[in-house]
Amino acid sequence: MKGVLTLPVHIIIRISKALLTLATGIYAIIVVFGNLTDYGTNYNFIRHVMSMDTTYPDNTTMYRAIKSSKAVHLVYIFVIAMESLIAILCTKGGLDMLRYARSDPETFHEAKRSGIAGLTVGLLLWFLTFQGIAGEWFGMWMSKSWNGLPDAARLTQYISTILVYVSLKNDGDAD
Repeated sequence: MKGVLTLPVHIIIRISKALLTLATGIYAIIVVFGNLTDYGTNYNFIRHVMSMDTTYPDNTTMYRAIKSSKAVHLVYIFVIAMESLIAILCTKGGLDMLRYARSDPETFHEAKRSGIAGLTVGLLLWFLTFQGIAGEWFGMWMSKSWNGLPDAARLTQYISTILVYVSLKNDGDAD
């Protein structure tokens, strides 16, 4: 521990950014693993959301419901693909930042590229897809049993905070 505390602040900031990005990648790896090894559980989640079968009775948005199992599988495969992309990009970005933590500021900033891309994909997935499309278009907010909005909001908050922190150029030599 003493060794870490003797590092220059800019190196500690760089390592912090790398580890938070890497943690997001590891989280996405775990999510993908769960979705692939327990495909049915989250398939059912997406099926219920898209079919809108647990929304308020007689709501006027039921024309939006999609009940095709083929469409549900395609959406679920898309979600898993995006989560895989997040896993790959954030893991690579975190490792790149660790590799270049002692480099000049511009080299380190360029090492953030994959991580920033992965965090952005994460925001697009959990904000646009889960909160926007599932939450609003398919009325997921109306479901007591199949409502993923709290989880999507939590992930969006974590990822957006990490994205802002990683993107900042507050990790130069003169801090």
